Amino acid sequence: MPLLTSDTAAQLGGPEWLVARREAGAATFEKIGMPNARDEVWRYSPIGDLDLDRFSLAQENITLGETSLEAFSNFSGTVVHVAATGIEIPTASPNGITLVKGSEYGEASELFGSVANDADAMVALNSAHVRDPLIVDVAKGSLNDEPVVIVHHASSGSMFPRTIIRLADGAVASVIEIFVGGDADTLSIPVTEIEAGDGANLRYGSLQLLNRVGWHLSTISARVGRDANVMQFTTGLGAAYDRCRSDVELAGQGASSVLRSTYFGSGDQIHDLRTQQDHVAPKTISDLLCKGAVTGSSRSVYTGMIKVRNGAIRSNAMQTNHNLVLSETAHADTVPNLDISENDVRCSHASTVGPLDEDQRYYLESRGISPVNTERLLVRGFFRDLLEKTPLPLGTAIAQEEIEARLSQESLV
Repeated sequence: MPLLTSDTAAQLGGPEWLVARREAGAATFEKIGMPNARDEVWRYSPIGDLDLDRFSLAQENITLGETSLEAFSNFSGTVVHVAATGIEIPTASPNGITLVKGSEYGEASELFGSVANDADAMVALNSAHVRDPLIVDVAKGSLNDEPVVIVHHASSGSMFPRTIIRLADGAVASVIEIFVGGDADTLSIPVTEIEAGDGANLRYGSLQLLNRVGWHLSTISARVGRDANVMQFTTGLGAAYDRCRSDVELAGQGASSVLRSTYFGSGDQIHDLRTQQDHVAPKTISDLLCKGAVTGSSRSVYTGMIKVRNGAIRSNAMQTNHNLVLSETAHADTVPNLDISENDVRCSHASTVGPLDEDQRYYLESRGISPVNTERLLVRGFFRDLLEKTPLPLGTAIAQEEIEARLSQESLV
């Protein structure tokens, strides 16, 4: 099925509200058009090379319920499998958590688009083509230690998954989304909406582990209530062009957000991370740390915005991005930004781009460690510091497993 046809919304089926949302998304995208690299939020990107006419909606049924990730070998929690053609949900959900297809949930029409805005072109494209959103609804006061894991299986063609996560007041939960597969030239445009009620606590992970072909353009939008906390961990390792846009709105007094992110590029890959820490209410806190490495002819882009609005007094925002450039043909761009409309606030940003530390290299090699193993040890240590301090054990274990595989396979020069 081609993209953006006049009858796409109806052909995908579902309840009337979902068909109407698809039609609205298509109309919005037609109005705003495909973005280009002249737009500030797409600066340094290859978005001009994306030809939507090359892709159709994936129709093939693929085998769900399988993954080769070793970190899953001892995992006994809840796993949801998502493909372009359907969602496989376990019959039993964790206590206090509702896992359901949006087409079967009475409140889905109100939740859909309540955080992510179709004014963004990729969100509009997702809205226009989503087959059925997945709802993760966590009841008031519910406490859950085991994560809900959502595995997205890419296949040929395109997929537009929408995940909507809502935590009621005082709820505690962990959700990890994992993107795997994609041997063909795939187009993946997922959107995740997060609503954390007052006093809620969410640990969320997004792990992009696709093969190194195709396009992956993800959007994560979060709204955080009074005294609530949302901790996000993202990692990008696959796709030819991998873009993650993560926006968090600190809407309630005392709300806090933590973002930890990693990416590792090789070959001709491009990893692109865009973040916004939006302080709307007083006494809000955001803390961002991103670490990336590029080798071969790969490159990375980081653009971050700290926004402090009028009235958000005594807010505290931190934004840090560190990049390792491991070859002469690799490149990293980092662009931190501040937009502050209040006086009584604390905001800081820092970024670095450079090679491995020569003193550390000399120290290890002088003790008989080969140059290749020295480089691997230093890159491993560069990422491990962030991974070990991120409180999402399954997510960081998977990321570390994949980074180790990359280190064993790649020449770092």
